[in-house]
Amino acid sequence: MTRKIFWDDPYRTQLSTLVTSAAGDEIRLQSTIFFAFSGGQESDAGTIGGVPVVEARKDGLDIVYRMATGHALSAGNAVDVVIDWPRRYGLMRHHFAAEMVLQLAYQKAPGIVRIGAHIYPDRARIDFEYAEALTALAKDAECAANALVQADCPILTGFSDEPNQRRFWKVDGFAEMACGGTHPRSTGEVGLVRVRRRNPGKGKERLEIEAAPAQSGS
Repeated sequence: MTRKIFWDDPYRTQLSTLVTSAAGDEIRLQSTIFFAFSGGQESDAGTIGGVPVVEARKDGLDIVYRMATGHALSAGNAVDVVIDWPRRYGLMRHHFAAEMVLQLAYQKAPGIVRIGAHIYPDRARIDFEYAEALTALAKDAECAANALVQADCPILTGFSDEPNQRRFWKVDGFAEMACGGTHPRSTGEVGLVRVRRRNPGKGKERLEIEAAPAQSGS
């Protein structure tokens, strides 16, 4: 099974590893820094052995990479994995911006139900099932999230169940949540957050989140 280095060091941008299997356009690796779409967070972009990765997807607890046709990689090959760092850092920051807003929504609107989310490098959205407009909550969540950003709190991550690869993040005094994504080291790295309310349909509410550019911690 692929060792997921992106959990040990989400700031790492290059890794030397081995191809463990190759079948057609799909390969697996001994270890990886290349995140695959999960929990609404988009996949990384980059190359393996100099070949662009077309798709990264989860396969149970493993990750499969679909390479550009004609890649010529085979089992046993030594390869360098290189990811697009600006994209990864944007995903990390907007992921945690969304996580802060989600937890604040749970705290401020009892009974609210998350029904979807998507994390992009430059923005994020969370969809809820809720009967009332979240206009006021969006303003309150923005203010509270930015207080956390200004406080620059450490973001702690780890395994809650290592054999099944279940992870969590925790900010002391704020919240703890199950999550297998990549996260910055502190809330300060997220950058100031803007939250907007949208109404995608009857009984549904959407919060759109953008984080101002922040200086990379790598």
